[in-house]
Amino acid sequence: MSEAGGKTSMGMAPNIAGLLCYVLGWISGIVFLVVEKDNRFVRFHAIQSIVVFGVLSIASVILGYIPHIGVVIDWFIGILELILWIILMIKAYQGQEYNLPWAGDFSKRHV
Repeated sequence: MSEAGGKTSMGMAPNIAGLLCYVLGWISGIVFLVVEKDNRFVRFHAIQSIVVFGVLSIASVILGYIPHIGVVIDWFIGILELILWIILMIKAYQGQEYNLPWAGDFSKRHV
């Protein structure tokens, strides 16, 4: 299903657009999902960005209300977000549809 070759409807290389889906987390994912209509590779990465970073952002906000332990868990979520952010941008730039276990499956079904 990888369409990392060619161009997107925005006129940029799909691997660059895929990388940019992750730059601002779920926000850039929404932008690329709305703008990109044709390229399944870019849409996959946009949806995965929305799901992964949207869920982690919501979890972080909710856990922020739990005294003491919430702060510790929130710190671990921040580290996880940073690691995933770097890995997903690298994989998208390399032209790979790197599937995270639950988000990648969801993204493939909704491309």
